[in-house]
Amino acid sequence: VQLQASGGGLVQAGGSLRLSCTASGRAFGSYTTLGWFRQAPGKEREFVAYIWWNGGDTYYADSVKGRFTISRDNAKSTMFLQMNSLNPEDTAVYSCAARPGLLVVTTVNEYVYWGQGTLVTVSS
Repeated sequence: VQLQASGGGLVQAGGSLRLSCTASGRAFGSYTTLGWFRQAPGKEREFVAYIWWNGGDTYYADSVKGRFTISRDNAKSTMFLQMNSLNPEDTAVYSCAARPGLLVVTTVNEYVYWGQGTLVTVSS
């Protein structure tokens, strides 16, 4: 699976941003779990959210629940992360990841495929 993330940028606190991740490859299909992770400067990469590509499940980290929404467009093989009410603590490089199977997966080691990151900077 090849993953291409985009949509990062600079936004003021309280603002919104939407990230995209386009997936391709023979291993990608309905029985795939896609997730978003982020890594702030000096910190470890952390889980943000995941979605089952068949639409059966989504799950969020407590830190983003109620502010971020993960979704997908099957026709475009693209996953989105709508981020609202952003604050400076959300500043990080955001990466998308994937793995075969419809699983509850929230750790870095559970994902097999990774895209490059996109930088989100939230100014105060």
